[in-house]
Amino acid sequence: MSENTPIEQHKDIPVYNTEEWMYEDFKIGQKDRSIRRTISEGEAMLFNGLVLDMHPYVGDQVFAEEDGLFGKRLVAGAMVFSLGLGLMANNNVNTFSYGYDKLRFIKPVFIDDTIYTVRTHLNKIPKYNEMGLITVSYEVYKHPGELVLYCEHLQTVKYRNPENFKK
Repeated sequence: MSENTPIEQHKDIPVYNTEEWMYEDFKIGQKDRSIRRTISEGEAMLFNGLVLDMHPYVGDQVFAEEDGLFGKRLVAGAMVFSLGLGLMANNNVNTFSYGYDKLRFIKPVFIDDTIYTVRTHLNKIPKYNEMGLITVSYEVYKHPGELVLYCEHLQTVKYRNPENFKK
């Protein structure tokens, strides 16, 4: 390729909304809070349709009002999980999801509730020759501060200096 092509001209421009922190940069105890977001009926029903979840508590207004425990429709727990983690999603090019532990739906979330997430760095341990394992917690709250979901995310993260972690 010629040095004058757009791809060559743009290759050194940082990619928007990405991070490049490494295992060594991870600070135990660090907390970060997301922006808030309100969950609308339209997006809740779209999510229910995409995942084929039409349980009466999430998809039937009459049931929710007349026979349901809460008197109104719930947002599917899987959607609260997805949105809550998405609010804190970092596009770290050195991090890979290893799994989730301790997922708990603590309180109900309803259509038109506003949520936000607090991420806490919990732990890190050397794991592989090129990557360590970090654990962060996600606490999803609904306004004005009621905890509705908790989980722990395990991620492998590349070492900056792998030679420091050889077994």
